[in-house]
Amino acid sequence: MSPGPPPDDADAPAASGEPLPSVGLAPWVAAVVTFLSSAAVLVLEITALRLIAPYVGITMETNTAVIGLALAAIAFGAWAGGATADRTSPRGLIGPLLVLGGALTLTISPAIRWVTAFTPPEQSAGLALLLAAVTVFAPAAVLSAIPPMVVKLQLSTLTETGSVVGRLSAIGTLGAIAATFLTGFVLVALLPTSVILLTTGALLIAGGLALVVSTRRRGVEPGIGTAGALTVAVAAAGLGLIAPDPCQVETRYHCASVVADPDREGGHTLVLDTLRHSYVDLEDPAYLEFEYVRTLAGALDAQAPPDESLDVLHVGGGAMTLPRYQLAHRDGGTNTVVEIDPGVVDVVREELPLPRSDRFGVDVQDGRVAVAGLGTDSYDVYVGDAFGGVAAPWHLATTETFADVDRVLRPDGLVALNVIDYGDLGFLAAEAATLGTIFDHVAVFEHSDRPVPGGNFVILAAHQPLDLDAVTAATRSHGGGMRPVPQDRVDELVADAVVLTDDHAPVDQLFDGRS
Repeated sequence: MSPGPPPDDADAPAASGEPLPSVGLAPWVAAVVTFLSSAAVLVLEITALRLIAPYVGITMETNTAVIGLALAAIAFGAWAGGATADRTSPRGLIGPLLVLGGALTLTISPAIRWVTAFTPPEQSAGLALLLAAVTVFAPAAVLSAIPPMVVKLQLSTLTETGSVVGRLSAIGTLGAIAATFLTGFVLVALLPTSVILLTTGALLIAGGLALVVSTRRRGVEPGIGTAGALTVAVAAAGLGLIAPDPCQVETRYHCASVVADPDREGGHTLVLDTLRHSYVDLEDPAYLEFEYVRTLAGALDAQAPPDESLDVLHVGGGAMTLPRYQLAHRDGGTNTVVEIDPGVVDVVREELPLPRSDRFGVDVQDGRVAVAGLGTDSYDVYVGDAFGGVAAPWHLATTETFADVDRVLRPDGLVALNVIDYGDLGFLAAEAATLGTIFDHVAVFEHSDRPVPGGNFVILAAHQPLDLDAVTAATRSHGGGMRPVPQDRVDELVADAVVLTDDHAPVDQLFDGRS
């Protein structure tokens, strides 16, 4: 009795150049499926960062975690998909996998937002990161299993292996590139993250169902059922549409909200991601809620009395509390605000109307680029208050940055920085040490009521001696603020600190985010 044929030899490439009777997918269908599945994975990677930002902020660690997670999902999915394609015919699997990938994509937004909505604030950050890991990994792995299956179906002979694998690999890469640019440059500026994920999931499901119908007409039944995936998709879409949204507006960089102060009629707080970034009293611009803002204002007051002109460059806008104060408090001088996020500027203009004055201007661009384009000796004070999450953007914290700031400042100019740090204060120490390589005098102010060092700090730097008593007195006139750190403690802090340069600025690693 002779053995029968292998169970599925129709999908195995011929050992010679002899072609098989039929190929599983038309070349254009194979290209579309590969392009779509690869593109969807990159959409998931980019949107995952935006989804978790309101809960954990955006740092180098969170970026690294999401990118590594996506790469792990791609690797696992590609391995599993290739192994499955060798064991059984993938003809009936590709359509259902697209449907499943789309259904899992639809679960991401509601899963994160519903669970964190009922989680205590102190636990929501870690839980959001965990949920992102679980929910993003599953659809990315499923979608990454599809390209090797498509390749298997397109291999009709061994003599064309290189060209088939190369062509489909290139198409998948082009899909990933297209999704990266389209999502990063267009979609996030036009649509909420939930809508981007809803659209992506719907496209995957539609493509998968079309493939299921097509293969059935050719006599191939789905390798796995689609009813369960469709049920999950419908439920997830419904929950996603009514899920609580922590954002009033999703800007290009932030989840932004303006919250009215119930205890102060004109008071409003601008919340960006996890932080209360700014407080503005529209009826009294001289009212300064946060102690670090009072300290910055005190430093400006000590730099020049109210009847003297002071040209101030503010890098990092927020709700522009300090420029509003300067316009109301000082008769002369200009205030230029550099803010990288146009969405934040739009929210502030709409919700917290800005004063109209020829002494006040907003420049929407990166702070480092803006400083590079300014003239020498053009400002009296540089106020640095820019953050990506809780950490300062590294490229605004280096010696090269402050060397250019020194060029822009007049000889008696002042640098005033808001710095956030916790734990062993590694970033605070590094920033103070970095400023010390450019300026002759550096001072640090800290909160007076914190049992454990941490939170906001203010660093002042200049070539001339700093009058810390004058800064403290001016700060006290605003209701009290921070106290200067004794110089011997500052010297001890910076003694072994890292000096930040463009070549080495581990800002996120130095920052210890313990609250």
